[in-house]
Amino acid sequence: MSLFDEIMAARGLTGAAREVFLNPRYEAYHDPFLLPDMEKAVTRLVAARKKQEHITIYGDYDIDGLTATTILLDAFVSFGFKYVDAFIPNRFVEGYGMTVDAVERIAATGATLIVTVDCGSLSEKEIIRAKELGIDVIVTDHHNVASIQPPAIAVINPKRLLQDYPDRYQDFLLKPSEETSSSAVAPVSRGESPRLYPFLDLAGCGVAFKLVQALQTRLKGLPSGQEKWLLDLVALGTVCDVVTLVDENRANVYWGLKVLAKTRRSGLRALMAVAGVEPEKVNARALGFALGPRMNAAGRLETAQLALDMLRARDSTTALRAAQQLDELNRARRAQQDVIFNEAIIQAEEYTDDPVLVVSGTGWNHGIVGIVAAKLLEKYKKPTFVLEEMDDIAKGSARSYGDFSAVDAIRASDDIITKGGGHKMAAGVTLPTAAITQFRQRINEYYRQQKLYDQAALLLPRADVTTTFDQVNEEAVTLIAALEPFGNGNPQPIMRSMNVLVINQRRMGTDSQHVKLELCDDAGHALQLLAFSAPKYFFVEPGQRVTIWYQPDINEWRGRRSVEGRLLHLEVT
Repeated sequence: MSLFDEIMAARGLTGAAREVFLNPRYEAYHDPFLLPDMEKAVTRLVAARKKQEHITIYGDYDIDGLTATTILLDAFVSFGFKYVDAFIPNRFVEGYGMTVDAVERIAATGATLIVTVDCGSLSEKEIIRAKELGIDVIVTDHHNVASIQPPAIAVINPKRLLQDYPDRYQDFLLKPSEETSSSAVAPVSRGESPRLYPFLDLAGCGVAFKLVQALQTRLKGLPSGQEKWLLDLVALGTVCDVVTLVDENRANVYWGLKVLAKTRRSGLRALMAVAGVEPEKVNARALGFALGPRMNAAGRLETAQLALDMLRARDSTTALRAAQQLDELNRARRAQQDVIFNEAIIQAEEYTDDPVLVVSGTGWNHGIVGIVAAKLLEKYKKPTFVLEEMDDIAKGSARSYGDFSAVDAIRASDDIITKGGGHKMAAGVTLPTAAITQFRQRINEYYRQQKLYDQAALLLPRADVTTTFDQVNEEAVTLIAALEPFGNGNPQPIMRSMNVLVINQRRMGTDSQHVKLELCDDAGHALQLLAFSAPKYFFVEPGQRVTIWYQPDINEWRGRRSVEGRLLHLEVT
């Protein structure tokens, strides 16, 4: 069995499942009308199109919200809506989600319909206020849902099905015994189980795209097939929101990358140019580590409207100017991030006995602290909260891993905090600055009550296969690339090679913080592995034997191609 076949088998991708995975079909997308309230939303929008009502798309300041907003703006223009605009909240003014003040400002513009993207599921008082002002609301979202839905015309959120039918899903997928066709909805007889949407982990942009697919069945202007030109936005938002890249998400990103390679959007072409991304080579990693950070920098430092303007730029000059501005903001973001990170490390050393890090400081831009929390988690192998102290109020973000839920820990501190929410692995919180010490104690008490053990081991890489260097050749690496797009739910395969000899060590970087190891197996086959910002234990000396975990790739340098790898972990043997 070849190395590639071993990887496929290790992931359970054999037989028909292998073919479906390697060649995802866009045309196999699920029926959008199986999503909750989709029929109600489409009916209301068809009426709005007939009357040419004023519509506001209420977005969010992250990439998922920005791409979802652009998807609906572009599609609504195609469908012939004449009066559509967008409202993107400012992280430092409105914060995340809908606010009453923003709803009142939208009402003053004459809007009679708000369509939210990537937010709104928990915005009961804001939607009630909109109704009082004569504005209907359609929610499209993918975040946590309320036990009772807010009084919107429609709440299109796949997670509603997980709440209502938890036993029928596993890992956001309809269980095999529950699978139904995604063709047109058939009536359900009394006593029968309802037809359910097969996949629940769509990003906000994915839910917005399903609304577009549904509207295509009732409105003219966007012929079937032409909606594929929106997949570049769907791919960008899906990858950057770190939802699982399986089922419909995988197909949308797979084909979205092909659309992005020849995108019609001046803004995305310009952004790829300033980020050094070659369109014909664009992949999920480029979205997550090159395009995404530049777009997010706008909302982290100033206003996400800058990123939306870039996405919607119509001429190359305006697009390039906007992309360059985002690039400059990203440089500034990285500089601020480094300062906060270094200050946070000093503080973190004071709490080495705490299983959860809670650090805070003045001037720590709360638009950046989430990234710092992720870096601290990586360094200390602990769930981390990083807060900005702003006079009497502190605001920040949490990052977690394994079995510890950041959002549940916040909920256990409801009597201390002002507000908070999010997901298991990432959450946000606002609390009185005077309560930070008590909050730190409460969070760590909650962790200890969970009786969690060996959590740090969950951060170690898990190999798909154990192999020798002769199997890790250019042909195998090329075949592995067929598993793209890589991301959450479909990570890049990891190899393990045991008891190999270190024959050379090369330190690199201004502070010698990077290392390249040359290794040789017992058959005499050599491989070079590189680790950036490597931990101390990676700097092993020649002559030592190690077991290594790594991801191979093709290195091209001055016309020469060779197989090298990224070192993920090693153990001295």
